[in-house]
Amino acid sequence: MIIAVDAAGGDHYPENPVKGSIQALNDRDDLTIILVGPEDSVNSELSNYEYDQERLLVEDAPEVIGMDESPARAVKTKQNSSIVKGLGMHKAGKCAGFVSAGNTGALLAASTFLLGKLEGVSRPTIAAVYPTVKGVRLMLDVGANLEVRPEMFLQFARMGEIFTREIMDIDDPQVGLLNIGEEPEKGTDTLKEAFTELKSLPNFVGNVEGRDIFDAGADVFLCDALVGNVLLKFGESIPAALKKFIKSGIEKLELGPQEAKAVQKVLKVSLSEFDADRIGGVPFLGVDGVSMVGHGSSSPLAVKNMILNAVKCVDHDINEKIVASLK
Repeated sequence: MIIAVDAAGGDHYPENPVKGSIQALNDRDDLTIILVGPEDSVNSELSNYEYDQERLLVEDAPEVIGMDESPARAVKTKQNSSIVKGLGMHKAGKCAGFVSAGNTGALLAASTFLLGKLEGVSRPTIAAVYPTVKGVRLMLDVGANLEVRPEMFLQFARMGEIFTREIMDIDDPQVGLLNIGEEPEKGTDTLKEAFTELKSLPNFVGNVEGRDIFDAGADVFLCDALVGNVLLKFGESIPAALKKFIKSGIEKLELGPQEAKAVQKVLKVSLSEFDADRIGGVPFLGVDGVSMVGHGSSSPLAVKNMILNAVKCVDHDINEKIVASLK
């Protein structure tokens, strides 16, 4: 099993991609990793660690796509970037998957252009995990498609169901359509038509509202990228906001050191469900390959888990199952 890792992706490269890759190698002895990035800086970082040089290789990619660059322009003009070279290696069969914490738009554009779409897929989608009282669940789309046709929601549901069952180990995942009310007649014409399309699924629970997300009203939440991205960014802001609220409350109540420590301990445990590092990243569902994206601030643990999730996608034949579900 060979996985290529973007060694120039994220806010803390090459340190975190290198550390995460070494951790992944320590977890699986059947794994080989190719670090794709500026050779000098990657090798300089590698010199700080002991590792199996036969299982951790370096592919030079001197150009770096910044987090704020135009995705389409960057992919077109930076052919020697880690994203373009890594996905090119995947397309050529030199690795079983590619993972990156870099520019999401550039990674999606390059994945769609270089790898192409799976048979039967209208548009690839970006999924994200979201914390609930029952553990993390899946939400899609959160960034790829601002406008989603009714039949696309059905495809997203099938792809999300397979990923949730095979990778997140959720038996019989339930699918819900995010809307402004539970009734079938609620929402835009597109959402009403999507509801009708989704009724063909035996595990469709109907419309779900925003208040149903944390309560795990479904295992797969469907929405367009506008709604999904707003919810994703809102969710990411919750831990920091809660810490500020709790700190303010401690000060107002004039709690003693021991009481404050107990409150902070409870908060830390409660917010552990918001820790994206435990998942690492999710793939672009619908592309003809395994292209995994993580958060820009991914820690070494997040990179490790992203790599292991990519391996799991290959081991579980995710793409073959998606194609079969769409026929």
